[in-house]
Amino acid sequence: MSVSIRRARADDVDFLVDLYEDDDVRPFLAASGAYERDGIAATIARAEEDPDAGGLMIVEDGGERAGAMAWERKNSRSRIAHAGGLAVQPRSRGRGLADEAARLLQRHLIRELGFHRIELEIYGFNERAQRHAERSGFVREGVKRKAYRRGDGWVDGVLYALLAEDLDELDAQRSRR
Repeated sequence: MSVSIRRARADDVDFLVDLYEDDDVRPFLAASGAYERDGIAATIARAEEDPDAGGLMIVEDGGERAGAMAWERKNSRSRIAHAGGLAVQPRSRGRGLADEAARLLQRHLIRELGFHRIELEIYGFNERAQRHAERSGFVREGVKRKAYRRGDGWVDGVLYALLAEDLDELDAQRSRR
């Protein structure tokens, strides 16, 4: 497995539409996101105009598209980024690709772009994503109870974050292995 990430381009729109329409992906994506063709294209265009404000990232495995994730600058002064929308094609799941992609995004945001903090918010029912966040080094910070309307009910939002010093410690642990 050779995982890499790169910024999404206009020629990735069809791949992203197919990925976001997958029955195992769609229920776990934020209800407020832009997952249709026009919305995806607009997100990519905005990121090209202001690349430090956020955008979509394509996850590749051996040079082939395997997934996607997004990030946005949440607070410039405090150097906070929000990450989310991680989705992996069914054929690429179960091999640690998502964990490696998250680590690459962490390094990109903190080491290359200078963010101090990366935040995630995960639906309370998405236990798989919560386990992924913890494996990737994010620290659970709390729960926003019944924060989001989904269907006929309300769901919690579980909050996670990774600080620059957390990444330093994770890197030190990995180098000792």
